[in-house]
Amino acid sequence: MPFAARFALALSIVVAVSPAFAARRAVHKAAPAPAVEQPTLLGVSKAWTAYQANSMDGKVCYALSKPTDVLPKKGARDPIYVIISVWPGRNVKDELQIVPGYQYKEGEPVFAQVGNRKIEFFSRNDPTSGAAWVKDVADEDAMVRAMRSGSTLTVTGTSKKGTRTTDTYSLSGIATALSRAHDACGK
Repeated sequence: MPFAARFALALSIVVAVSPAFAARRAVHKAAPAPAVEQPTLLGVSKAWTAYQANSMDGKVCYALSKPTDVLPKKGARDPIYVIISVWPGRNVKDELQIVPGYQYKEGEPVFAQVGNRKIEFFSRNDPTSGAAWVKDVADEDAMVRAMRSGSTLTVTGTSKKGTRTTDTYSLSGIATALSRAHDACGK
């Protein structure tokens, strides 16, 4: 399956479990997960790629990257990403999300670090995968700023099986990719 198709599928799953969607779904219990169309490539900038897609909630734009290094090296994992989303229809700008390629161990924190800035994420699992979001939303803007000026992002988490993982992402190209996402979504 091509990368764009795999990512569209991953994004549609992630959309269904995002905090913004979860809060909205709590109000509308029978609401289906928003359908996400095939994403449109906005551009590639070194280690980061920007996309735009449309969902039932309107336009969504995002920048994403795959890790340059994963530990442990062995072990089966689905695709791994860090995603920064812009959802104008939800009034969301620069929502950080970690897609680890596995289900997280319940109750275990996830951490992301750029230089000296380290923040905690909370995780949620669906029946087949996991995702994590910034625990304290007040930390999100500062972390994105640190990512824009940093060189690497390190994410640590623990799988449902108890395996501790460390994923390292290059931050080269993040500023350009985020600018493309912001421009496309008018944020």
